[in-house]
Amino acid sequence: MKHPQYKIWKDLIEEHLYDFLPAIDSKSKTLQESMVYSLKAGGKRLRPILLLAALDFCNSDVKQGLPYACAIEYIHTYSLIHDDLPAMDDDDLRRGIPTNHKVFGEGMAILAGDGLLSAAFEAMTKDMLLYMDDAEALKRRVRASHTLIKGAGVRGMVAGQVCDVEIEGKTCSKEMLDYIHLNKTAALIMAPIKAGAFLAGADEKKLMALTTYGECIGLAFQIMDDLLDVVGNEEDLGKRVGKDAQLQKATYPAIYGVEASYQRLEELTNKALDVMKPYYDQAEFFNELALYLMKRVG
Repeated sequence: MKHPQYKIWKDLIEEHLYDFLPAIDSKSKTLQESMVYSLKAGGKRLRPILLLAALDFCNSDVKQGLPYACAIEYIHTYSLIHDDLPAMDDDDLRRGIPTNHKVFGEGMAILAGDGLLSAAFEAMTKDMLLYMDDAEALKRRVRASHTLIKGAGVRGMVAGQVCDVEIEGKTCSKEMLDYIHLNKTAALIMAPIKAGAFLAGADEKKLMALTTYGECIGLAFQIMDDLLDVVGNEEDLGKRVGKDAQLQKATYPAIYGVEASYQRLEELTNKALDVMKPYYDQAEFFNELALYLMKRVG
């Protein structure tokens, strides 16, 4: 993505990503190495950037969102570590390097994911403790953290992942596919956008616009990812392609077909752009992101 703010916010995330990790006892050195290994694997840092973008959209200081932005990246990274395990997607490569369990073993990979998830909670609650005497600021932070935790949990990402595991190799309806990915993927993209809005104290109209945008972009992101597994190549993606079909995963190309998946991606992109029209001058970053996702598979 070429928007100048993307690099500025990404650099800010990279600069502070390790600031909120708790100190780990020297006896657990391997755990720390395993956690940091996956954090350092890079990636787009899309989810934390979305949180900062929402703050900026609401004319609020983005730096106040850093503990929550880093927390969502910890949560996302934990989910990838667990997703790559043999019991889940059984992937050997992630972002062009061996997956965590290939380097540290399955047991340590599970614990590294657990460690990152708990580190996310610690980062957010530690920030909340600084605002115990400011009821309004504390309320905003509680709402932001609740949104992120809910998006990652049994009413969000975990719920979608459960259905994804249980439907493997079975017939999946279009309705079930949408349910899976509204939770598995979209929830963890929508959540940081809403969290940023809560931190900024956004009004109800902006909150609803950002929520709808996040839902559309979350599903669009999943469709893009599914399509790239069909039309992409391993060198560009840094992971194996064609794996979804091999595992009989419920994907948009498998259920809708490739052409209909492109059409659905375009519809979601247009809906995301439409909902931002009243805020056109403020929504440049969000609009460019929506178009970027569509162009990646175009």
